[in-house]
Amino acid sequence: MISEALDTYFPKLAQMPELKNELISISQIHEFKAGTTILKQGGYIKVIPLLISGLAKVFKEEPVNGNEVLLYYIKPGESCAMSLITLFRNETSQIKAVIEQDSRIVVIPADKAIAIAKKYPRWNEFIYDLFNMKYDELLNVIEILTFSNKDTRLLEYLKKEATLKNTKTLQTTHQQIAYDLGSSREVISRLLKKLEHDGSIKLSHGTIELL
Repeated sequence: MISEALDTYFPKLAQMPELKNELISISQIHEFKAGTTILKQGGYIKVIPLLISGLAKVFKEEPVNGNEVLLYYIKPGESCAMSLITLFRNETSQIKAVIEQDSRIVVIPADKAIAIAKKYPRWNEFIYDLFNMKYDELLNVIEILTFSNKDTRLLEYLKKEATLKNTKTLQTTHQQIAYDLGSSREVISRLLKKLEHDGSIKLSHGTIELL
């Protein structure tokens, strides 16, 4: 099962037989329900996740008021770049990761991941590629937060959610969107009404349809 998962979603890691066999020997596949927090901000990294189905979100939590800002998504074929960096620095996590859709994850113990990094350059190449990809996503988030008005930021968020979930109708709440964007439910509700008035979306109870 792990062998097939690596072949399908992490071909770069699977191309080296020695690395693949070692990953198979130390890993397990775990299933997580939507809403599960798999990494808490301030905690130490205990495992490295390789996502093979579902979707996860990575947040930065503000220590003063507890607001959260969505940083990036973890999709099938990806891991958490910031977790890997934090692990190798032996620091506590600066982010929080939550399962967005029911997910299956190849779980690698943190100490084993460190040992693998010392043995296999291919593993480090995977980490660098992942970091570069997530770095671009973070720059996009910063650009939207810094230079975009709030309704543009909200619409970009909705479009990305719809693309990742392969649907034009999102099952979500105004409160959940507020959590993701570090805003208040009242502000989000007002902006959604504006987007609906502009013809960008259609609101129904518990759903938002992109037009």
